Amino acid sequence: MSTDEPLLPDFKALFENAPCGLVVTSEDGTILTSNSTFSNWIGVSASEMRGRRFQGLLPMGGRIFHQTHWAPLMQMQGSVAEVKLDLIHRDGHIVTMLLNGVRRNHPSGAFYELALFGTTERDRYERELLAARKHAEELLSEKTATEVALRQTKAELSLAYEQSQRRALFAEQMVAIASHDLKNPLTAIKMATDFLAREERSAKETKLLEHISQSSDRAQRMIADLLDLARVRVGQGIGIIRRPIDLHKIVSQTLNELHMAFPRAVLRHQSAGEGALELDADRMQQMIGNLVANSVAYGDLSQPITIRSILEDGVALVTVHNSGPEIPRAAIGTLFEPMTRNSERDEGVRSVGLGLFIVREIAKAHGGEVTVASNSSDGTMFQVSIPTSGHSLR
Repeated sequence: MSTDEPLLPDFKALFENAPCGLVVTSEDGTILTSNSTFSNWIGVSASEMRGRRFQGLLPMGGRIFHQTHWAPLMQMQGSVAEVKLDLIHRDGHIVTMLLNGVRRNHPSGAFYELALFGTTERDRYERELLAARKHAEELLSEKTATEVALRQTKAELSLAYEQSQRRALFAEQMVAIASHDLKNPLTAIKMATDFLAREERSAKETKLLEHISQSSDRAQRMIADLLDLARVRVGQGIGIIRRPIDLHKIVSQTLNELHMAFPRAVLRHQSAGEGALELDADRMQQMIGNLVANSVAYGDLSQPITIRSILEDGVALVTVHNSGPEIPRAAIGTLFEPMTRNSERDEGVRSVGLGLFIVREIAKAHGGEVTVASNSSDGTMFQVSIPTSGHSLR
């Protein structure tokens, strides 16, 4: 050997420490020898490996694939390349590898020489390629959808002004009808229903009268909301008449009435603190009714709706909490605007989107404010804060 040639490791070291798993088997798959790299990957020493069947390292699906696919290929064409297969590690988890194999004939018989390569990096690269491709397809789809939306928007812009005028006219007509034409007939319907209910009726008739009464109440609440909207629009604001009240009692009375209006909802009242305060009792009942109606419409009725009345540090607090879906963050900013709905869901509770607007205006008329907190884990809570006499929120 020339002294200029590099000194290489001996054959055994090259075999044992090769950067791939090396296995030699007989034609029936009996392992004759394997290197340390393969043993480390599988968790089985070379001495334990010797004499075992290579196909015994495969899960059931791999054994079937071995018997029907790559073993016949080795017999017919003498080699296989880049066969992806799973092997079972000693501790039971799966190790995925790529197999290249050749069949060599020797004087003592035919042997299979197998080289196995780990696929971790390759799989990661393939996943990244697939993710990049999917992202590119999504971007293309978004671009296409955006272009379609832009075309639709352009076509609709010519009608936008006319539609907005129609909506404004419709809203004004609703207020006019509510104030001049609906209030008296509804009062008559309500009185007639109450009169008929005093007499003995069949169960079916009683149920029908209850439905009529509830529908009348609902219509009257909607009319009141529309009239309040009209007052706010002309700059008058919502009028209030302050009188000394018992906040906890007002809330309790309101909930007793709401139990009838919303029989499917479980309403719970919790109170804390005491003290003198002057508020508009009717407006407080209207505000609580709107908040509870909103919770009934959008909350999870399998869970109770909790109403708390609290007097502390010169502030009267009324909170209404419901479990249910989170209010989208983008909707929070317009939640208290008139004619605004948070979703298309309709429980027959409200249809014109004025409830929360009225709540805000009632709170403002009392010198207070209303806030909302909503998330997927805790549900949604509205809180009305109103200063008691001689105090201010500012």
